[in-house]
Amino acid sequence: MELRHLRYFIAVAAHGSFNRAAEILHLTQPALSRQVKDLEEELGVPLLVRSQNMVKLTKSGDLFYEEAREVIARANEAVQRVRGEVRGETLRIGYAPSMITGIMSAALEKFQSATPRVRIELTELSSREINELANEGRLDLAISLDISVTKGIPEFQWTELRRLLPVLVMPETHPLAKLKRIPPMRLRNLPLIGLAKGNYPEYVPHVRGMLKPFGVLPHFISLVNDGLLTLFMELEAHRAAAILTEGSASNMPGTLIARPFSPTLPSALVMIGLPALCPNGHAETFAKMLLEEVRREK
Repeated sequence: MELRHLRYFIAVAAHGSFNRAAEILHLTQPALSRQVKDLEEELGVPLLVRSQNMVKLTKSGDLFYEEAREVIARANEAVQRVRGEVRGETLRIGYAPSMITGIMSAALEKFQSATPRVRIELTELSSREINELANEGRLDLAISLDISVTKGIPEFQWTELRRLLPVLVMPETHPLAKLKRIPPMRLRNLPLIGLAKGNYPEYVPHVRGMLKPFGVLPHFISLVNDGLLTLFMELEAHRAAAILTEGSASNMPGTLIARPFSPTLPSALVMIGLPALCPNGHAETFAKMLLEEVRREK
């Protein structure tokens, strides 16, 4: 058994497809299938259930998948040490700020205590920037909404981190600010500020999809590309409202308030992703710490 066998198996398991894995690995599908079959024969157990349209892990395959990822991560770390790169170990994390409210600081503190030699590069990014950097191999860990990244970054393996409910953010002087909960029907013809297609291509379609069951078409008077700080200023300037996630409230200026919807709108699924083929061992450790913080919140 060689490391390449593990990498090949990980790719197939992560993407659920021999064809997709072969494209990423720059192999032919028959060659990749043969290599994985050789691995199964050496182990003496089937790792995959093959069907015409997809591939699934067997119980043994699921167990071996986790072990194989850890072996590859340790091998990558060993290569870094041999090359004298230990002192320069870096964990590159790209994230949307409102997605990690309440959990990031505790995870950072625990991680730095456990691995003081590792330098963390935390970068606030738009969904477009996360996609671009991850696809270029410049992120070890990414945190963003499911609708933003899981299809746009096929080389990453994604795990649910948390769910956040949509809220309506507005100035304290807004006509709807007196309400404790916002009926979605009240958004009909309401001036809204949103996030623009350039950096947040999923935002407008997602909001339209959430409001469609209520017969409401969102009325955007302005779309911003620069992120939440600019959006907050636009809200105050236009005395308008914006549909964001509940995690955004911690970043708001004191002149803005957030109100939940009733009935509630579909929650936003926040995902945490790592490269499927060559995961950074430190990234896996940090991801586990974030997941622990989310469980502690509940």
